[in-house]
Amino acid sequence: MHATPVDALDVEAAIEHWRAHGYARLGPVLDAARLTELRDRADAIMRGEVVVPGLFFQHDARTGRYEDLEHGKGWEGPSLAYRKIEKLERDDVFRRLVDEPRYAPLVRAAYPGSAGATVYRSILMSKPAGGGTPLPWHQDGGQFWGLDREPVCQLWTALDDAPEDGGCVEVLPGSHRGGLATPLGGVVPEALVAASDADAHAVELPVRAGEALLIHNHVWHRSARSLTGAQRRAFSVCYLDAATRCRRRKGAPRTFFTAFADAPF
Repeated sequence: MHATPVDALDVEAAIEHWRAHGYARLGPVLDAARLTELRDRADAIMRGEVVVPGLFFQHDARTGRYEDLEHGKGWEGPSLAYRKIEKLERDDVFRRLVDEPRYAPLVRAAYPGSAGATVYRSILMSKPAGGGTPLPWHQDGGQFWGLDREPVCQLWTALDDAPEDGGCVEVLPGSHRGGLATPLGGVVPEALVAASDADAHAVELPVRAGEALLIHNHVWHRSARSLTGAQRRAFSVCYLDAATRCRRRKGAPRTFFTAFADAPF
């Protein structure tokens, strides 16, 4: 599927490609002014110049190895080397992209019959100028997510160019049709990766800044380190059917932010 501006996008064709292959290219979504606003906001949050209560931070691995990522440390001081920042629906600037009206028809089509959509997570994923940490083959769902039904729909929007050697998303087309590789979800075990010959069949999805991808949560996807010497930031929102409930038993169950409240769903 060729990149097509979202304003001219055939939603039915995009959803058909997404259902068959686990992804669809949506083409340019953000103009230069919005890209500048979002990049500046991301940098200001990382540097601590803007403080948004309740955000989740994870610093990049100092070794560049996924296995060496540290968990639970949160904010570690001003740095542009944060690997991810979650709960950005709490931020006014990023929330406008969460609620992007042009995304609503895609999410509605992904969850037919739903009365609306909520947000499981909205997350800035960053590969710092030094290359960042590779993300192995994984799926976004399973028991670890603690939901009463599986999420299927996420919108991934590039804030910087992500070329083939710049940490672009890679997918194993059609892999979502097999469901979860393990009940827990998350990283796909190496034995299953080898058995499926996933590395040989990976498809790279390079994008320019401002372009978006529609990704099925269960399609196997990954990204390598960036070799361009430039920062690679992307904003990903996982949308849920509004009827989805948290099954967590430790502490109070999560409630989810309502998306597209001002757009017809």
